[in-house]
Formats: sequence, structure tokens, C-alpha cells
Amino acid sequence: EVQFVESGGGLVQAGGSLRLSCAASGFNFDDYYIGWFRQVPGEEREGVSCVLSSNGDTYYRDSVKGRFTISSDNAKNTVYLQMNNLKPEDTAVYYCAAWAPFRAYYYCSGYGSGGATHWGQGTQVTVSS
Repeated sequence: EVQFVESGGGLVQAGGSLRLSCAASGFNFDDYYIGWFRQVPGEEREGVSCVLSSNGDTYYRDSVKGRFTISSDNAKNTVYLQMNNLKPEDTAVYYCAAWAPFRAYYYCSGYGSGGATHWGQGTQVTVSS
């Protein structure tokens, strides 16, 4: 059974930081890019960032580059997203997800919506102005 255990969301003021964690199980962690997409009610899913744990390859959507950093702990099948200098427009539900490698660049970089093979229940991130 595919499972994602997500944590770290919350409420923070603009300019603040949060760290999201995602522990994945039930599939071969090394075969997928693992990361997050986010969604605001009524809007499309947006890829945020993802990482391929086997070689450390990462993708980021343009609006978070320089502010967000993704990393992975292969021993724990866990991925982390450090989010600094948060902005109100980062407010959304963040979903941990897994993308097949041939989909990762286009979808988790945010050029297309969706594309994930598996995803979790989501965690709310709210940034107040």
C-alpha cells in the first residue's frame, strides 16, 4: 500500500520559514522523483519541487528558486522541503507526491499541472501578510 506521512505545515508570517517532511512507503522510493505540488481551492495543482534520491537531481518551479530547498534521506525514505522567506502567495495545501522520471521535469517544475503517480493527503501552509 502506497503511503505518505506528511508533516510540518502551519501558519507563519511573511518572511518566515517552515520545513515540510514526507516519509514515503509502499513503492520503490529510488525509482521516482519525490516532492510536492500545491493547490489552492478552485485552482490547478502547481508543481513546487522534487528530488530523485538515487542521484540528488532536483527541480524547482521558478517562483520558489532561491527560497525553497529540497533534500532527501534515503535511509529513511524521507524528503524534506525547507521553505524560507515565505510569501502570502505560497499559501496552499501542499501534497507530497511521486513522479515518474519522464514526467518530473515538466510537472514538478510547474510547467504542467498534475502528472504525479502517487500523492498524500496534504498539509496546509498559510502565510499571513
